[in-house]
Amino acid sequence: MLVDMRVLSFCHYLQGPACTQYLADMGADVIKVEPPGGAFERHWSGGESYVDGVSAFLMCANRNKRSLAIDLKNPVAKDIMDRLVDWADVVVENFRPGVMERLGLGYETLRRRKPEIVYASATGLGAAGPMKDRPGQDLLMQARSGLMAVTANHEVGPTAVGAAIVDQHGGALLAMGVLAGYVRRLRTGEGTRVEGSLLNAGIDLQTEALTKYFARNVKGDVFTRDRHVGSWYHHAPYGVYRVADGHIALSMNEAAKVAEALDSDALRALNEIDRYAERDRYARAVAAEIRELSCAELAAAFDAHGVWFERIQDYDALRADPQVVFSECFREVPVGGDGRTATLVNHPLRYDGALPEYRRMPVTAGEHSREILADLGYGREEIDGFVAGEVVVAAAQDAGVGSAAEPAPGVTGRTG
Repeated sequence: MLVDMRVLSFCHYLQGPACTQYLADMGADVIKVEPPGGAFERHWSGGESYVDGVSAFLMCANRNKRSLAIDLKNPVAKDIMDRLVDWADVVVENFRPGVMERLGLGYETLRRRKPEIVYASATGLGAAGPMKDRPGQDLLMQARSGLMAVTANHEVGPTAVGAAIVDQHGGALLAMGVLAGYVRRLRTGEGTRVEGSLLNAGIDLQTEALTKYFARNVKGDVFTRDRHVGSWYHHAPYGVYRVADGHIALSMNEAAKVAEALDSDALRALNEIDRYAERDRYARAVAAEIRELSCAELAAAFDAHGVWFERIQDYDALRADPQVVFSECFREVPVGGDGRTATLVNHPLRYDGALPEYRRMPVTAGEHSREILADLGYGREEIDGFVAGEVVVAAAQDAGVGSAAEPAPGVTGRTG
């Protein structure tokens, strides 16, 4: 689908790499530009999660990319970067405001060289404004955007979501913006400046909740609620409940259906109450009715009466979920030479019924440096000189790699 798109990625951590992985999965030729020592995500992986020494943090968001490790502060690197900019349709970066400008790779500089460039920037709090220089990271933006406050209840207080959802959503939004800019370029020949931020992504995640909050006529505290109730703006029993052998989530349900499914006179007596105004009372009553029942017993009763619910699964249960297996949500990919594999989350969409193919993983920084430089027209001796002069870091030279006349096998995208 995007086999003609060329992307130059100056990205690290998660927001930017997630964006460019979506594009790479869809067929774009994405070059990950890294410092000689490799991007941050090569050297840190939370929970000490590595496969054969390769960071899981790297693998989660850098699939299907090529890696060029280059010292951008070396004056010799400028010619290489000029050629890469001429090669690229899209530049994506997620450094703090001002970093790309100091490297001579800011939007205005690149636009003068290539007016049709699509230039996408992802920041923490925005490229301008009074807080633009504050650190931007998923947990911090969960806090600032209000997400932690609305996930709170009065017993435990503000609560973080257990995954980097703001980063991931920010990456998806940025990829959407890149595609919009690319379509414009194809239609008109004009470039586009695309700007996203983690703060905006965190707010966008809460579009429904924020719109409902500001539309309310009655002010006051709506966030304080019983620990079972999962949202400040839903009627009970919407939320999480302990049962005999685990926990379940109950979605939006009619009180009468829940009462009949459980054959509960106590709940029938509450059918007509205002389950928003008295959500705590109703949630506690439901909790008392189901806490001694097993998930299997509840599933039989709820399914028979059309009650919406799910058992809360941990990651091991998720991996074995028959719908997840059928949908191929995970993919095993080889890492290293001893047959070890890593489990990756697959691209979330299908195209004409099929998942995008897995092509590569840049396991080492500079793994594709020679290949990329050859694509740009450099000969073997020039490439060897760049490596010897520590302008670039490259994997060991292979036969046929680094020759402008004989491109390396497996190179994707156009040449030039």
